[in-house]
Amino acid sequence: MVKTLFYRVLRGLFHDRLLQALLLVGVVLTALHPAAVRTFPAAVDWPTIMTLLGLLLLTKGVESSGFFDLLGRAMIRRLHRERPLALFLVAAAALLSTFMTNDVALFIVVPLTITLKKLSALPVTRLIIFEALAVNAGSLLTPIGNPQNILLWNRAGVSFAAFTGQMLPLMAVSMALLLALTWFSFRARPIKAVQLPEGVACRKPLLMTCAVLYGVFLVSVELGATGYGLLAVLVGLLLLARRVLVQIDWGLILVFIAMFIDIRLLVDLPPLRPLIAQLAHLPESGLYLLGIGLSQLISNVPATILLMNAVPSTALVAYAVNIGGFGLAIGSLANLIALRMAGDRRIWLRFHLYSLPFLLVSALAGWGLLALTG
Repeated sequence: MVKTLFYRVLRGLFHDRLLQALLLVGVVLTALHPAAVRTFPAAVDWPTIMTLLGLLLLTKGVESSGFFDLLGRAMIRRLHRERPLALFLVAAAALLSTFMTNDVALFIVVPLTITLKKLSALPVTRLIIFEALAVNAGSLLTPIGNPQNILLWNRAGVSFAAFTGQMLPLMAVSMALLLALTWFSFRARPIKAVQLPEGVACRKPLLMTCAVLYGVFLVSVELGATGYGLLAVLVGLLLLARRVLVQIDWGLILVFIAMFIDIRLLVDLPPLRPLIAQLAHLPESGLYLLGIGLSQLISNVPATILLMNAVPSTALVAYAVNIGGFGLAIGSLANLIALRMAGDRRIWLRFHLYSLPFLLVSALAGWGLLALTG
């Protein structure tokens, strides 16, 4: 298994363009300041990395149990019209992303959606666009819904419930807007039934173990004992489904480690230090716009890491970087994952026809909510 894991990680290095770009940036920045190599371990937020790894393992464990296959088949058999199907998939993507990371939710929903291509006249490309928007809108609710929230939660030191409470108004408005847009973007016409191949039997012991471990892991994160929670998850999966340890996206873990190091190298550059220091003196409106704007340029996770080096992890920062996931495709890694999985070149342009207006409306709504609750 160790050998297989090694080859999987190595293959990711050769095929993951984002990881390659981050490594290249790191090499260039390190060349400018070679002594910074000693600071690499301290630059990484290891509790966040362990939280993300634990969630990836648990999600893959539930997927390996066959539960998602069972659920997907039940859904397809019961929904026979385009609009209800679209609303269900958008709501399901949002719901899944509240307790999984948004990219993991896409790994469940998008493959299921792609199988619907067998249904006549079903706009699968448009469905995937809406699912990408849905996981960004749904995931902003909880501390474990997306990587930037995991970062902010670990740094802010607030409870799970407190973080969720501060994000609830934004999530409610975003989902109301998205569901209304979904209603008007999909017709109520009937779709054909599809003959599905036989599915796999659900492995109930694995499913129940993952459910228990999920609760144990969340409690451990809440208590600041993430390492012990991760150890429990690893032991449980080693006993019941050790292949899960090989099957998860280890490249994604490496991407986040590289992001932490690159941002630390960037903020330590002498020409940028005065600029980073000035971020703490920006007015709230300036910081809000900066969080959204940086997300559009470098994605919201690197933007969060950069801002965390200069300002406290407040609700304003959380609103800004989560809203920044809308708009340009690069705004969120979840967008890139969904669009790449679609396998349709035309989806990139069509995505922005929906996402850019959604960014504008969400940014205005978010600022209004901050004014009301602040």
